[in-house]
Amino acid sequence: MSALSLAVRDSKTMLRRNLLHARRYPSLTLNLLLTPVMLLLLFVYIFGDVMSAGIGGTDRSDYIAYIVPGILMMTIGGTVIGAAVSVATDMNEGIIARFRTMAIHRGSVLIGHVIGSVLQCVMSVVLVGAVAVAIGFRSTDATALEWLAAFGLLALFALALTWIAVGMGLASPNAEAAANSAQPLILLPLISSAFIPADTMPGWFRPIAEYQPFTPAIETLRGLLLGTEIGHNGWLAIAWCLGLAVLGYFWSAAKFNSDPK
Repeated sequence: MSALSLAVRDSKTMLRRNLLHARRYPSLTLNLLLTPVMLLLLFVYIFGDVMSAGIGGTDRSDYIAYIVPGILMMTIGGTVIGAAVSVATDMNEGIIARFRTMAIHRGSVLIGHVIGSVLQCVMSVVLVGAVAVAIGFRSTDATALEWLAAFGLLALFALALTWIAVGMGLASPNAEAAANSAQPLILLPLISSAFIPADTMPGWFRPIAEYQPFTPAIETLRGLLLGTEIGHNGWLAIAWCLGLAVLGYFWSAAKFNSDPK
């Protein structure tokens, strides 16, 4: 077999292994899904009318349209924590050390984790999106091309964050440490433009919301789903995604290929 065929075959095997683990132990994914769903319901039904007035809307439906893109991005940030925990568990239990001694493509181990996590992110986004539609979210102004671009952005963002999460899992001594180190992936959306516009924040706090990966990604997704202007946020979101993906890939590869202590 050629090197490419071997890599594809082994990556498919590792992907199937990770999907089987996710199916047999769904509690982690379900627990991570609870946070965005609960925040969506909380902000819509408890704070919806007040928050809508704060962003210049007329009723709760305006705030639903505003908050859903941020919740979808938060869903990705929460779901990829499962990848960090899964990788750290494999490292701690010694299975990755065993894989290193086997006649398999070395990169397939990480590729299986990454593709499996991206697929879980897509499914999680679909589930949270279904909840959003059920409580009143509508995207009537988006074209088919904008919907396709929105899906591509979500997949690219999931890929970038997954590589970062895999690096965190490889660098952590155990699953608990991996989960804790990945918490910023949930916290960053809370201090972004997910819930209120960044220009309404205090001046000293605004740079924290503006100069981070979630805000341009959320603003781009919001523009695509609602058919509004994106401005420079589209290029910033793509740059953040590519930069994080490259950083996470080389970090993960370096940790994976390093000699075990």
